[in-house]
Amino acid sequence: MNILEQCRIWHENDEYQRIIDALEAIPAAERTPEEDSELARAYNNQAEPEDREMFRRALALLKPHEAYFQGDHCWNFRMGYAYYFLDQEGPALRYFEKALEARPGDEDTQQLIDDCRRRLSLPRFEKNFRERVQAAWTAFAGMEAELRRIMDEDKNRERVDEVIAKCGEALELALNSPSFELGFNGEKYELTLTPEGDRAKLFPLVYFQRRAPAAVLEHWNIWVGRQPMKSVGLRSGGWDVSSDDVQVWVEKLNENSVGLTLYCEKLRPLLREEKNRVWWLLSTLTDQVLGEVASIALIRGFDVVDTPKEGTPIPLPALPEAVEGMGLSVSNDAEAYLENSYLVYQLEPVEDPDADWRLDVYAGSTRLPALINEYLEAQSGTIDDYHADGAAAGFLCYPLDGFTGEGRGKAVLDFRDSLEADILQNAGADAVTFLGGASGICCGYLDFIAWDLPAVLHAAGDFFADSGLSWANFHVFRRDAATVRLLNREEQRQ
Repeated sequence: MNILEQCRIWHENDEYQRIIDALEAIPAAERTPEEDSELARAYNNQAEPEDREMFRRALALLKPHEAYFQGDHCWNFRMGYAYYFLDQEGPALRYFEKALEARPGDEDTQQLIDDCRRRLSLPRFEKNFRERVQAAWTAFAGMEAELRRIMDEDKNRERVDEVIAKCGEALELALNSPSFELGFNGEKYELTLTPEGDRAKLFPLVYFQRRAPAAVLEHWNIWVGRQPMKSVGLRSGGWDVSSDDVQVWVEKLNENSVGLTLYCEKLRPLLREEKNRVWWLLSTLTDQVLGEVASIALIRGFDVVDTPKEGTPIPLPALPEAVEGMGLSVSNDAEAYLENSYLVYQLEPVEDPDADWRLDVYAGSTRLPALINEYLEAQSGTIDDYHADGAAAGFLCYPLDGFTGEGRGKAVLDFRDSLEADILQNAGADAVTFLGGASGICCGYLDFIAWDLPAVLHAAGDFFADSGLSWANFHVFRRDAATVRLLNREEQRQ
Protein backbone atom coordinates (compact mmCIF):
# COMPACT_ATOMS: atom_id res chain seq x y z
CA MET A 1 0.00 0.00 0.00
CA ASN A 2 1.48 3.37 -1.02
CA ILE A 3 1.09 6.63 0.87
CA LEU A 4 -1.80 7.89 -1.28
CA GLU A 5 -3.77 4.68 -0.77
CA GLN A 6 -3.21 4.96 2.97
CA CYS A 7 -4.32 8.61 2.90
CA ARG A 8 -7.56 7.64 1.21
CA ILE A 9 -8.30 5.16 4.00
CA TRP A 10 -7.57 7.81 6.62
CA HIS A 11 -9.80 10.22 4.71
CA GLU A 12 -12.71 7.74 4.76
CA ASN A 13 -12.26 7.50 8.55
CA ASP A 14 -12.07 11.32 8.96
CA GLU A 15 -8.49 11.02 10.25
CA TYR A 16 -7.28 14.18 8.56
CA GLN A 17 -4.50 14.97 11.02
CA ARG A 18 -2.85 11.60 10.27
CA ILE A 19 -2.82 12.55 6.59
CA ILE A 20 -1.25 15.91 7.41
CA ASP A 21 1.41 14.35 9.66
CA ALA A 22 2.34 11.70 7.12
CA LEU A 23 2.56 13.98 4.09
CA GLU A 24 4.28 16.84 5.93
CA ALA A 25 6.99 14.34 6.91
CA ILE A 26 7.93 14.19 3.22
CA PRO A 27 10.16 17.15 2.21
CA ALA A 28 8.16 19.61 0.13
CA ALA A 29 10.56 19.32 -2.81
CA GLU A 30 10.04 15.54 -2.87
CA ARG A 31 6.23 15.48 -2.73
CA THR A 32 4.40 14.68 -5.95
CA PRO A 33 1.57 16.90 -7.23
CA GLU A 34 -0.87 14.18 -6.14
CA GLU A 35 0.58 14.21 -2.61
CA ASP A 36 0.36 18.02 -2.44
CA SER A 37 -3.26 17.85 -3.56
CA GLU A 38 -4.05 15.19 -0.95
CA LEU A 39 -2.38 17.28 1.75
CA ALA A 40 -4.41 20.30 0.65
CA ARG A 41 -7.62 18.26 0.92
CA ALA A 42 -6.65 17.26 4.46
CA TYR A 43 -6.07 20.91 5.39
CA ASN A 44 -9.46 21.83 3.94
CA ASN A 45 -11.22 19.08 5.87
CA GLN A 46 -9.36 19.54 9.15
CA ALA A 47 -9.94 23.30 9.29
CA GLU A 48 -12.81 24.97 11.07
CA PRO A 49 -14.45 27.85 9.15
CA GLU A 50 -12.40 30.40 11.12
CA ASP A 51 -9.07 28.62 10.48
CA ARG A 52 -8.08 30.90 7.62
CA GLU A 53 -4.41 29.96 7.77
CA MET A 54 -5.14 26.30 6.98
CA PHE A 55 -7.19 27.26 3.93
CA ARG A 56 -4.35 29.53 2.80
CA ARG A 57 -1.95 26.59 3.16
CA ALA A 58 -4.24 24.48 1.00
CA LEU A 59 -4.20 27.12 -1.74
CA ALA A 60 -0.42 27.43 -1.53
CA LEU A 61 -0.12 23.68 -2.09
CA LEU A 62 -2.58 23.55 -4.96
CA LYS A 63 -1.76 26.64 -7.02
CA PRO A 64 1.67 25.51 -8.35
CA HIS A 65 0.03 22.49 -10.00
CA GLU A 66 -2.72 24.25 -11.97
CA ALA A 67 -1.36 23.24 -15.36
CA TYR A 68 -0.75 19.67 -14.19
CA PHE A 69 -4.32 19.23 -12.93
CA GLN A 70 -6.07 21.21 -15.67
CA GLY A 71 -9.61 19.85 -16.08
CA ASP A 72 -9.37 17.67 -12.97
CA HIS A 73 -12.52 17.67 -10.83
CA CYS A 74 -10.85 17.04 -7.47
CA TRP A 75 -8.16 19.71 -7.85
CA ASN A 76 -10.66 22.35 -8.99
CA PHE A 77 -13.09 21.40 -6.21
CA ARG A 78 -10.34 21.70 -3.58
CA MET A 79 -9.31 25.12 -4.91
CA GLY A 80 -12.91 26.30 -4.83
CA TYR A 81 -13.44 24.89 -1.34
CA ALA A 82 -10.45 26.77 0.09
CA TYR A 83 -11.49 30.05 -1.54
CA TYR A 84 -15.07 29.52 -0.35
CA PHE A 85 -14.06 29.37 3.30
CA LEU A 86 -11.79 32.39 2.85
CA ASP A 87 -14.88 34.44 1.95
CA GLN A 88 -13.67 34.61 -1.65
CA GLU A 89 -16.74 33.28 -3.43
CA GLY A 90 -15.79 34.96 -6.71
CA PRO A 91 -12.70 32.80 -7.34
CA ALA A 92 -14.43 29.87 -5.61
CA LEU A 93 -17.30 29.97 -8.10
CA ARG A 94 -14.93 29.88 -11.07
CA TYR A 95 -13.18 26.76 -9.75
CA PHE A 96 -16.40 25.02 -8.75
CA GLU A 97 -17.75 25.61 -12.26
CA LYS A 98 -14.62 23.99 -13.72
CA ALA A 99 -15.06 21.10 -11.29
CA LEU A 100 -18.66 20.63 -12.47
CA GLU A 101 -17.51 20.64 -16.11
CA ALA A 102 -15.19 17.75 -15.24
CA ARG A 103 -17.93 15.87 -13.37
CA PRO A 104 -21.34 16.95 -14.73
CA GLY A 105 -24.25 16.48 -12.38
CA ASP A 106 -22.16 16.29 -9.19
CA GLU A 107 -24.59 17.38 -6.46
CA ASP A 108 -22.00 18.61 -3.92
CA THR A 109 -20.39 20.85 -6.52
CA GLN A 110 -23.72 22.17 -7.76
CA GLN A 111 -24.84 23.01 -4.21
CA LEU A 112 -21.67 25.01 -3.61
CA ILE A 113 -22.06 26.79 -6.96
CA ASP A 114 -25.60 27.78 -6.01
CA ASP A 115 -24.48 28.99 -2.59
CA CYS A 116 -21.60 30.99 -4.10
CA ARG A 117 -24.03 32.75 -6.41
CA ARG A 118 -26.35 33.57 -3.51
CA ARG A 119 -23.45 34.87 -1.43
CA LEU A 120 -22.12 36.96 -4.30
CA SER A 121 -25.53 38.55 -4.83
CA LEU A 122 -26.11 39.16 -1.10
CA PRO A 123 -22.68 38.85 0.54
CA ARG A 124 -22.52 37.14 3.93
CA PHE A 125 -19.26 36.93 5.84
CA GLU A 126 -18.05 35.08 8.92
CA LYS A 127 -16.90 38.56 9.96
CA ASN A 128 -17.49 41.69 7.93
CA PHE A 129 -14.77 44.27 7.38
CA ARG A 130 -15.92 46.48 10.26
CA GLU A 131 -15.57 43.52 12.64
CA ARG A 132 -12.28 42.40 11.10
CA VAL A 133 -10.73 45.84 11.55
CA GLN A 134 -11.70 45.86 15.24
CA ALA A 135 -10.15 42.40 15.68
CA ALA A 136 -6.96 43.38 13.85
CA TRP A 137 -6.36 46.54 15.89
CA THR A 138 -7.04 44.64 19.11
CA ALA A 139 -4.42 42.08 18.11
CA PHE A 140 -1.93 44.75 17.03
CA ALA A 141 -2.40 46.69 20.27
CA GLY A 142 -1.68 43.50 22.19
CA MET A 143 1.63 42.88 20.42
CA GLU A 144 2.92 46.34 19.51
CA ALA A 145 5.03 46.68 22.67
CA GLU A 146 6.84 43.46 21.76
CA LEU A 147 7.31 44.67 18.19
CA ARG A 148 8.89 47.88 19.49
CA ARG A 149 11.17 45.95 21.84
CA ILE A 150 12.40 43.61 19.09
CA MET A 151 12.96 46.52 16.69
CA ASP A 152 14.98 48.36 19.36
CA GLU A 153 17.14 45.33 20.18
CA ASP A 154 17.65 44.13 16.62
CA LYS A 155 20.58 46.41 15.78
CA ASN A 156 21.87 44.10 13.04
CA ARG A 157 18.40 43.55 11.52
CA GLU A 158 18.55 39.82 12.08
CA ARG A 159 14.93 39.53 13.21
CA VAL A 160 13.25 41.48 10.42
CA ASP A 161 11.37 38.44 9.12
CA GLU A 162 10.10 37.68 12.61
CA VAL A 163 8.79 41.23 13.11
CA ILE A 164 7.12 41.25 9.69
CA ALA A 165 5.49 37.88 10.38
CA LYS A 166 4.14 38.99 13.76
CA CYS A 167 2.72 42.21 12.37
CA GLY A 168 1.30 40.36 9.39
CA GLU A 169 -0.63 37.99 11.66
CA ALA A 170 -2.50 40.97 13.11
CA LEU A 171 -3.10 42.78 9.80
CA GLU A 172 -4.35 39.63 8.09
CA LEU A 173 -7.25 39.53 10.53
CA ALA A 174 -8.62 42.49 8.55
CA LEU A 175 -6.86 42.56 5.16
CA ASN A 176 -6.74 39.51 2.93
CA SER A 177 -3.30 40.23 1.52
CA PRO A 178 -1.72 43.22 3.27
CA SER A 179 1.37 44.93 1.92
CA PHE A 180 3.15 46.94 4.59
CA GLU A 181 6.45 48.27 5.88
CA LEU A 182 7.73 48.90 9.41
CA GLY A 183 10.23 51.52 10.55
CA PHE A 184 11.33 54.03 13.14
CA ASN A 185 11.85 57.72 12.36
CA GLY A 186 13.85 58.55 15.48
CA GLU A 187 10.77 59.60 17.45
CA LYS A 188 7.94 57.23 16.64
CA TYR A 189 7.57 53.79 15.11
CA GLU A 190 5.90 53.64 11.74
CA LEU A 191 3.52 51.24 10.05
CA THR A 192 3.07 52.02 6.36
CA LEU A 193 0.19 50.31 4.56
CA THR A 194 0.89 50.34 0.85
CA PRO A 195 -1.83 50.09 -1.83
CA GLU A 196 0.75 48.90 -4.36
CA GLY A 197 -0.31 51.57 -6.82
CA ASP A 198 -3.97 50.52 -6.75
CA ARG A 199 -6.40 53.38 -6.09
CA ALA A 200 -9.16 50.93 -5.11
CA LYS A 201 -7.06 49.63 -2.22
CA LEU A 202 -6.89 53.10 -0.69
CA PHE A 203 -10.49 52.89 0.52
CA PRO A 204 -10.09 49.93 2.93
CA LEU A 205 -6.64 51.12 3.99
CA VAL A 206 -7.93 54.60 4.88
CA TYR A 207 -10.81 53.00 6.79
CA PHE A 208 -8.30 50.83 8.67
CA GLN A 209 -5.97 53.76 9.38
CA ARG A 210 -8.75 55.96 10.78
CA ARG A 211 -9.67 53.34 13.36
CA ALA A 212 -6.26 52.91 14.95
CA PRO A 213 -6.66 52.95 18.77
CA ALA A 214 -5.32 55.92 20.71
CA ALA A 215 -3.03 53.59 22.67
CA VAL A 216 -1.37 52.52 19.41
CA LEU A 217 -1.04 56.09 18.14
CA GLU A 218 0.94 57.05 21.25
CA HIS A 219 3.89 55.12 19.84
CA TRP A 220 3.11 54.66 16.13
CA ASN A 221 2.49 56.68 13.01
CA ILE A 222 0.08 54.80 10.75
CA TRP A 223 0.52 55.81 7.11
CA VAL A 224 -1.43 54.90 4.00
CA GLY A 225 1.06 54.88 1.16
CA ARG A 226 4.81 55.31 1.23
CA GLN A 227 5.75 58.77 2.42
CA PRO A 228 8.08 60.97 0.30
CA MET A 229 11.83 60.92 0.88
CA LYS A 230 14.39 63.12 -0.85
CA SER A 231 16.98 60.45 -1.43
CA VAL A 232 16.37 56.72 -1.23
CA GLY A 233 17.98 53.53 -2.43
CA LEU A 234 16.85 50.02 -3.30
CA ARG A 235 18.56 46.67 -3.64
CA SER A 236 17.18 43.76 -5.66
CA GLY A 237 18.96 40.64 -6.85
CA GLY A 238 22.40 42.12 -6.23
CA TRP A 239 21.59 45.40 -7.97
CA ASP A 240 21.82 48.64 -5.99
CA VAL A 241 20.23 51.82 -7.28
CA SER A 242 19.38 55.13 -5.66
CA SER A 243 17.06 57.94 -6.67
CA ASP A 244 20.16 60.04 -7.44
CA ASP A 245 21.01 57.57 -10.23
CA VAL A 246 17.75 58.22 -12.09
CA GLN A 247 16.94 60.94 -14.61
CA VAL A 248 13.35 61.84 -15.37
CA TRP A 249 11.54 63.86 -18.05
CA VAL A 250 8.23 65.30 -16.84
CA GLU A 251 5.31 66.21 -19.12
CA LYS A 252 2.13 67.85 -17.88
CA LEU A 253 -0.75 65.96 -19.48
CA ASN A 254 -3.67 68.00 -18.17
CA GLU A 255 -4.64 70.11 -15.16
CA ASN A 256 -4.19 67.23 -12.72
CA SER A 257 -1.81 64.65 -14.18
CA VAL A 258 1.71 64.15 -15.53
CA GLY A 259 3.58 61.65 -17.66
CA LEU A 260 7.08 60.50 -16.70
CA THR A 261 9.94 59.04 -18.73
CA LEU A 262 12.81 57.57 -16.69
CA TYR A 263 16.37 56.63 -17.58
CA CYS A 264 18.99 54.98 -15.38
CA GLU A 265 22.47 54.34 -16.78
CA LYS A 266 23.27 51.91 -13.96
CA LEU A 267 20.30 49.68 -14.83
CA ARG A 268 20.81 49.57 -18.61
CA PRO A 269 22.32 46.03 -18.59
CA LEU A 270 19.51 44.76 -16.37
CA LEU A 271 16.86 46.41 -18.56
CA ARG A 272 17.84 44.14 -21.45
CA GLU A 273 17.70 41.01 -19.28
CA GLU A 274 14.96 41.66 -16.72
CA LYS A 275 12.71 44.48 -17.87
CA ASN A 276 10.03 43.83 -15.23
CA ARG A 277 12.53 44.13 -12.38
CA VAL A 278 13.81 47.46 -13.70
CA TRP A 279 10.28 48.80 -14.01
CA TRP A 280 9.55 47.69 -10.43
CA LEU A 281 12.74 49.30 -9.11
CA LEU A 282 12.12 52.61 -10.87
CA SER A 283 8.40 52.78 -10.10
CA THR A 284 9.11 52.02 -6.44
CA LEU A 285 11.79 54.70 -6.29
CA THR A 286 9.34 57.15 -7.86
CA ASP A 287 6.69 56.27 -5.26
CA GLN A 288 9.20 56.85 -2.49
CA VAL A 289 10.38 60.20 -3.84
CA LEU A 290 6.98 61.61 -4.78
CA GLY A 291 4.95 59.69 -2.22
CA GLU A 292 2.73 56.75 -3.12
CA VAL A 293 -0.61 58.54 -2.87
CA ALA A 294 0.66 61.47 -4.94
CA SER A 295 1.91 58.99 -7.54
CA ILE A 296 -1.53 57.38 -7.77
CA ALA A 297 -3.20 60.79 -8.00
CA LEU A 298 -0.87 62.41 -10.52
CA ILE A 299 0.95 59.91 -12.74
CA ARG A 300 -0.99 58.87 -15.84
CA GLY A 301 1.98 57.94 -18.01
CA PHE A 302 5.12 56.04 -16.98
CA ASP A 303 7.87 54.86 -19.33
CA VAL A 304 11.40 53.53 -18.92
CA VAL A 305 13.90 54.02 -21.76
CA ASP A 306 17.32 52.54 -22.48
CA THR A 307 18.75 55.76 -23.99
CA PRO A 308 18.34 59.35 -22.79
CA LYS A 309 15.38 61.22 -24.20
CA GLU A 310 15.68 64.56 -25.98
CA GLY A 311 15.30 67.59 -23.77
CA THR A 312 16.62 68.40 -20.34
CA PRO A 313 15.96 65.83 -17.60
CA ILE A 314 15.88 66.42 -13.87
CA PRO A 315 17.24 64.12 -11.18
CA LEU A 316 14.48 62.01 -9.64
CA PRO A 317 14.82 63.67 -6.18
CA ALA A 318 13.78 66.97 -7.80
CA LEU A 319 10.49 65.51 -9.07
CA PRO A 320 8.18 66.86 -6.30
CA GLU A 321 9.37 70.44 -6.81
CA ALA A 322 9.08 70.09 -10.59
CA VAL A 323 5.50 68.85 -10.35
CA GLU A 324 4.55 71.63 -7.95
CA GLY A 325 6.15 74.09 -10.35
CA MET A 326 3.63 72.96 -12.95
CA GLY A 327 0.82 74.08 -10.66
CA LEU A 328 -0.07 70.60 -9.40
CA SER A 329 -0.53 69.71 -5.74
CA VAL A 330 1.75 67.03 -4.30
CA SER A 331 -0.25 65.71 -1.36
CA ASN A 332 0.07 62.33 0.32
CA ASP A 333 -3.01 62.58 2.50
CA ALA A 334 -4.88 59.51 1.28
CA GLU A 335 -8.16 60.40 2.98
CA ALA A 336 -8.18 63.94 1.57
CA TYR A 337 -7.33 62.63 -1.89
CA LEU A 338 -10.26 60.19 -1.86
CA GLU A 339 -12.64 62.84 -0.54
CA ASN A 340 -11.79 65.11 -3.47
CA SER A 341 -11.37 62.59 -6.27
CA TYR A 342 -14.85 62.60 -7.81
CA LEU A 343 -14.94 62.00 -11.55
CA VAL A 344 -17.97 63.17 -13.52
CA TYR A 345 -18.91 60.93 -16.45
CA GLN A 346 -21.49 60.73 -19.22
CA LEU A 347 -22.69 57.60 -21.00
CA GLU A 348 -24.92 56.75 -23.92
CA PRO A 349 -27.98 55.24 -22.21
CA VAL A 350 -29.69 52.04 -23.32
CA GLU A 351 -33.41 52.69 -23.69
CA ASP A 352 -34.50 49.06 -23.32
CA PRO A 353 -36.38 48.88 -19.97
CA ASP A 354 -35.34 45.23 -19.61
CA ALA A 355 -31.61 45.97 -19.93
CA ASP A 356 -29.28 45.29 -17.00
CA TRP A 357 -29.21 47.79 -14.17
CA ARG A 358 -27.14 50.94 -14.83
CA LEU A 359 -27.22 50.58 -18.60
CA ASP A 360 -29.84 53.34 -18.63
CA VAL A 361 -27.38 55.79 -17.01
CA TYR A 362 -26.63 58.99 -18.90
CA ALA A 363 -24.67 60.91 -16.21
CA GLY A 364 -23.00 60.20 -12.92
CA SER A 365 -20.06 60.84 -10.62
CA THR A 366 -17.74 58.41 -8.89
CA ARG A 367 -14.67 58.23 -6.70
CA LEU A 368 -13.85 54.76 -8.01
CA PRO A 369 -14.07 54.52 -11.81
CA ALA A 370 -12.71 50.96 -11.78
CA LEU A 371 -15.95 49.67 -10.29
CA ILE A 372 -18.09 51.34 -12.96
CA ASN A 373 -15.84 50.20 -15.81
CA GLU A 374 -15.57 46.61 -14.57
CA TYR A 375 -19.33 46.36 -14.08
CA LEU A 376 -20.02 47.60 -17.61
CA GLU A 377 -17.43 45.15 -18.97
CA ALA A 378 -18.79 42.25 -16.86
CA GLN A 379 -15.54 41.95 -14.92
CA SER A 380 -15.11 41.59 -11.15
CA GLY A 381 -11.47 42.03 -10.09
CA THR A 382 -12.02 45.01 -7.78
CA ILE A 383 -15.20 43.72 -6.16
CA ASP A 384 -13.55 40.31 -5.64
CA ASP A 385 -10.74 42.03 -3.74
CA TYR A 386 -13.23 43.88 -1.51
CA HIS A 387 -15.25 40.72 -0.97
CA ALA A 388 -12.11 38.91 0.24
CA ASP A 389 -11.79 41.57 2.96
CA GLY A 390 -15.41 41.19 4.07
CA ALA A 391 -16.64 44.31 2.27
CA ALA A 392 -19.39 44.60 -0.33
CA ALA A 393 -19.30 47.13 -3.18
CA GLY A 394 -22.74 47.77 -4.63
CA PHE A 395 -25.47 50.25 -5.40
CA LEU A 396 -29.04 51.05 -4.48
CA CYS A 397 -31.42 51.61 -7.39
CA TYR A 398 -34.92 53.01 -7.43
CA PRO A 399 -37.42 54.41 -9.97
CA LEU A 400 -37.38 58.03 -11.09
CA ASP A 401 -40.80 58.12 -12.75
CA GLY A 402 -42.26 59.92 -9.74
CA PHE A 403 -39.91 62.89 -10.18
CA THR A 404 -41.51 65.35 -12.61
CA GLY A 405 -41.74 69.04 -13.37
CA GLU A 406 -39.24 71.84 -13.87
CA GLY A 407 -37.31 71.06 -10.72
CA ARG A 408 -36.96 67.35 -11.52
CA GLY A 409 -33.16 67.30 -11.73
CA LYS A 410 -32.71 69.00 -8.37
CA ALA A 411 -35.38 66.80 -6.77
CA VAL A 412 -33.59 63.64 -7.98
CA LEU A 413 -30.28 64.81 -6.50
CA ASP A 414 -31.92 65.96 -3.25
CA PHE A 415 -33.55 62.56 -2.85
CA ARG A 416 -30.21 60.81 -3.32
CA ASP A 417 -28.55 63.13 -0.81
CA SER A 418 -31.31 62.43 1.71
CA LEU A 419 -30.91 58.68 1.21
CA GLU A 420 -27.16 58.93 1.78
CA ALA A 421 -27.55 61.09 4.91
CA ASP A 422 -30.17 58.79 6.40
CA ILE A 423 -28.00 55.70 5.92
CA LEU A 424 -25.01 57.44 7.49
CA GLN A 425 -27.09 58.43 10.49
CA ASN A 426 -28.76 55.07 11.05
CA ALA A 427 -26.10 52.58 9.94
CA GLY A 428 -23.15 54.60 11.20
CA ALA A 429 -20.26 56.23 9.39
CA ASP A 430 -18.13 53.15 10.08
CA ALA A 431 -20.58 50.95 8.16
CA VAL A 432 -20.32 52.55 4.73
CA THR A 433 -18.30 54.73 2.37
CA PHE A 434 -20.27 56.40 -0.40
CA LEU A 435 -18.64 56.59 -3.83
CA GLY A 436 -21.05 58.70 -5.87
CA GLY A 437 -24.20 58.10 -7.83
CA ALA A 438 -25.86 58.23 -11.20
CA SER A 439 -29.07 59.16 -12.97
CA GLY A 440 -30.60 57.06 -15.72
CA ILE A 441 -33.56 57.23 -18.02
CA CYS A 442 -35.53 54.99 -15.66
CA CYS A 443 -33.62 54.74 -12.38
CA GLY A 444 -31.49 56.55 -9.84
CA TYR A 445 -28.40 54.95 -8.31
CA LEU A 446 -26.39 55.45 -5.10
CA ASP A 447 -22.98 53.72 -5.06
CA PHE A 448 -21.08 52.62 -1.97
CA ILE A 449 -18.71 50.21 -0.25
CA ALA A 450 -20.43 48.56 2.71
CA TRP A 451 -18.08 47.64 5.53
CA ASP A 452 -21.14 46.24 7.35
CA LEU A 453 -23.68 45.32 4.68
CA PRO A 454 -26.60 44.23 6.93
CA ALA A 455 -26.51 47.58 8.74
CA VAL A 456 -26.53 49.49 5.44
CA LEU A 457 -29.35 47.50 3.88
CA HIS A 458 -31.46 47.71 7.04
CA ALA A 459 -31.11 51.50 7.09
CA ALA A 460 -31.80 51.75 3.36
CA GLY A 461 -34.85 49.53 3.66
CA ASP A 462 -36.31 51.71 6.41
CA PHE A 463 -35.75 54.85 4.33
CA PHE A 464 -37.38 53.37 1.22
CA ALA A 465 -40.35 52.13 3.26
CA ASP A 466 -41.13 55.74 4.18
CA SER A 467 -40.29 57.18 0.76
CA GLY A 468 -43.44 56.58 -1.22
CA LEU A 469 -41.49 54.79 -3.98
CA SER A 470 -43.01 51.69 -5.57
CA TRP A 471 -39.83 49.61 -5.37
CA ALA A 472 -36.12 49.72 -4.48
CA ASN A 473 -33.27 47.27 -4.97
CA PHE A 474 -29.72 46.48 -3.90
CA HIS A 475 -27.27 45.11 -6.44
CA VAL A 476 -23.57 44.36 -6.11
CA PHE A 477 -21.17 45.58 -8.80
CA ARG A 478 -21.44 42.26 -10.68
CA ARG A 479 -23.37 42.07 -13.93
CA ASP A 480 -24.23 38.37 -13.46
CA ALA A 481 -25.43 38.67 -9.83
CA ALA A 482 -29.05 38.50 -8.73
CA THR A 483 -30.97 41.57 -7.57
CA VAL A 484 -31.97 41.93 -3.92
CA ARG A 485 -35.39 43.51 -3.41
CA LEU A 486 -35.56 45.99 -0.53
CA LEU A 487 -39.07 47.28 -1.34
CA ASN A 488 -41.85 46.11 -3.66
CA ARG A 489 -45.20 47.77 -3.09
CA GLU A 490 -46.55 46.38 -6.35
CA GLU A 491 -46.11 42.85 -5.03
CA GLN A 492 -47.66 43.84 -1.70
CA ARG A 493 -50.82 45.08 -3.50
CA GLN A 494 -51.36 41.79 -5.33
